[in-house]
Parts: sequence; structure tokens; C-alpha cells
Amino acid sequence: MSGVTCAGVTARYNGTQVLAGVDLEVAAGEWLVVVGPNGAGKTTLLRALAGVVPAGGDIMLGDRRLGDMRRRDVAARVAVVPQTPVVPDGVTVFDYVMLGRTPYIPYWGMEGPSDRDRVTTVLTRLDLADFSRRPVSSLSGGERQRAVLARALAQDASILLLDEPTTALDLGHQQQVLELVDGLRREVGLVVISTMHDLTFAAQFGDRLLLLVGGRVVAEGQPDQVLQAEVVSQHFGATVRVIAGPDGPVVLPVRR
Repeated sequence: MSGVTCAGVTARYNGTQVLAGVDLEVAAGEWLVVVGPNGAGKTTLLRALAGVVPAGGDIMLGDRRLGDMRRRDVAARVAVVPQTPVVPDGVTVFDYVMLGRTPYIPYWGMEGPSDRDRVTTVLTRLDLADFSRRPVSSLSGGERQRAVLARALAQDASILLLDEPTTALDLGHQQQVLELVDGLRREVGLVVISTMHDLTFAAQFGDRLLLLVGGRVVAEGQPDQVLQAEVVSQHFGATVRVIAGPDGPVVLPVRR
């Protein structure tokens, strides 16, 4: 399995620096959660790790430098679950998840029995087999998010990038999706790097947190090291209490 290492990663958008010398290291089987206020560069960091935005510095996917890899090779190693995935009109769940097999299907070729078997296995694992012939557009929010995750898992990538994976989900479906990812990464040793707005969920599921502000890393470590009340108040502009919970610190807003 591949780890991820970044050294001095930079990125610009419309001439404005969005990432400024980001360093990080994530081992196989580890979940790093990137937190920070809006506009901190969290999504840009994930897109840089996926190779879809130009970035300076060094990004290593296992023993290979991202900049030296072909796009199909990156896709076979890195799977991305975007915050707002694009789903083709009318596509069925099975065909949508099959898109994850694209790195393994020859140009101008068709999927083979092994690709169909892999998609079936993933759909079964995520309790989506009964929805395989339904349009993705007909699914509930939680079901659709599982379909998006299924497409990523069908890639058989060793690195999973999740951009706000619980956006627009109710509390129960948020927990369901996060626990599913947690179980999968422990089961097969995935590298998981995600962004999250909910700091309590970030603490519950992340092995480590990385606090990004203005494109720079201002804190990194275990959740209880990063989620200090004064740190959260300073960088998020919020008044909070942080209390110890059974699965990590709990961040509670306090009325001013």
C-alpha cells in the first residue's frame, strides 16, 4: 500500500497563492483530516494531491513522484470523492460505479468480466446491490453518497481523498458514511485524507488533524492536540468549549 508525503506544496489560483509550503505525511491505514475555516485551501490541497491542479513542491504517492506519473497511473492509485460530484443524467448506479474502473479499461475498449465482478462486489459491500439498475438521481442523499463512494472504491486505489463527505447529509447518514469509510480503511489499509467542517466528527474519525489557515499549516497532531479551545477560537472566529468525549474531543459552540 502507498503512503502520501508532501514537502513544500504550493498552489496558486488566478494569481493568488492558495497553498504556501504545505508539508504532510500519511501512512497506509491512517486517516488524516484537514480542517480549517472557509477559504483555507483545504479543497485545493486535495485537488493538488489528486494531480488535477498545478502545484509546486514535491508530492510522493508511495515511492513515485506525482509529477512523473501518467494520468491513468494516478487514477489507479488515487480515488477522489468530491464535495459536489457530477453524475451524468439518467445513469444507473451500476454504470456510474463502473466509471471507477476506467483506469483499467483499454482506450476504445469495453469493461470485462473482472470489471463487472469488481463493481458487483463493491455494490454488495456498500449495501447498494438492490439499487444497481436504478438511476442515481432516484436515490436518497445517503444512498447517493454511498454510490459516489462505491465509484471511488471500484478504482481499487490505495489512497482515498474525501472532500467534505458528509455535506447535505442528516446526522444518521453522516455517521453511517464515516463509519463505512473507517471500516474500509482499517480492513484494507487505505490512506484516507479528508476535509471536514464538523470538528467533533473530525476528532472522532481522524487519527491526526491538520489545521490549514490561509494556505499554511498552523497546527498538526492528534485531535486533542489540535482542537484546543483557544486555537479554534483564534482561527475560526468562534467562541467554543472543548470537552473530552469517549471518542475524542467534542467542540461545543458557546453563545457570546
